[in-house]
Amino acid sequence: MTTLSRIRIGSAPDSWGVWFPEDPGQVPWSRFLDEVADSGYEWIELGPYGYLPSDPAVLTAETQRRGLKVSAGTVFTGLHHGPSVWDKTWAHVADNAALAQAMGAGHLVVIPAFWRDDKTGEVLEDRTLTPEQWRQLTRQTERLAYEVREQYGLRVVVHPHADTHIDDEEHVTRFLDATDSALVSLCLDTGHYAYCGGDSVKLIETYGERIGYLHLKQVDPAVLAEVRAQEMPFGPAVARGVMCEPPTGVPAIEPVLAAAQKLDVDLFAIVEQDMYPCPPDQPLPIARRTRSYLRSCGA
Repeated sequence: MTTLSRIRIGSAPDSWGVWFPEDPGQVPWSRFLDEVADSGYEWIELGPYGYLPSDPAVLTAETQRRGLKVSAGTVFTGLHHGPSVWDKTWAHVADNAALAQAMGAGHLVVIPAFWRDDKTGEVLEDRTLTPEQWRQLTRQTERLAYEVREQYGLRVVVHPHADTHIDDEEHVTRFLDATDSALVSLCLDTGHYAYCGGDSVKLIETYGERIGYLHLKQVDPAVLAEVRAQEMPFGPAVARGVMCEPPTGVPAIEPVLAAAQKLDVDLFAIVEQDMYPCPPDQPLPIARRTRSYLRSCGA
């Protein structure tokens, strides 16, 4: 078994069914922290801003006493709309980035806006960007990455995501080719990329210098086939169980981790099994099994 010495494993609120800052169906933040530590993880993401305590002193105390450290914050952005959304976007980003910085994190995960609502499936805008919108998306992302780096010392990693404009191989490679590699890196989510037909190992081998962060996730091929046949929105697809417990789905995790190790750079690999909504007692046993499985892979 190869020891994956450059890969740092963690988990995230997403793996506990947390999608929103507040939702009566989600587990309380204290339970999430207890259970993620109990599962054997040392690293976490902040999740939706406002779910975990936003006071750095409080969150530092709560994480430290459980032996946890923060790898990244997460923001959603609609940068293809251009400069008109900058001020609103930056206000949201600044809160997240300031907390991530205060917690010692080095990354900010940036997820593009959904073209259809992830909970209701309502179509919000055209699923295809115009050439001008593509230009704005790339330019404004570079601007965001520069400002986040200069003001907060964080590295922006853009997360291709189902039901957004950066989703499949065509759009991911177009985005990478059009952005400055010195500013913009990728958070490769293996589940979302497979959901959209992409090959994670191929992407790592082709664009290795752009891979700045990993989310480990798998899809159930049978459920994915139903989702595609019914053109189901992402939220209902998750509720149907399209994202499944490793190693029961695709892509195979071992080749992804092996390809990432060959890059010879330190990378976070954060487990994110989308489960929304889910019963409160469901995540912990899955998290324990997943951490054990990743240890068997050398991580």
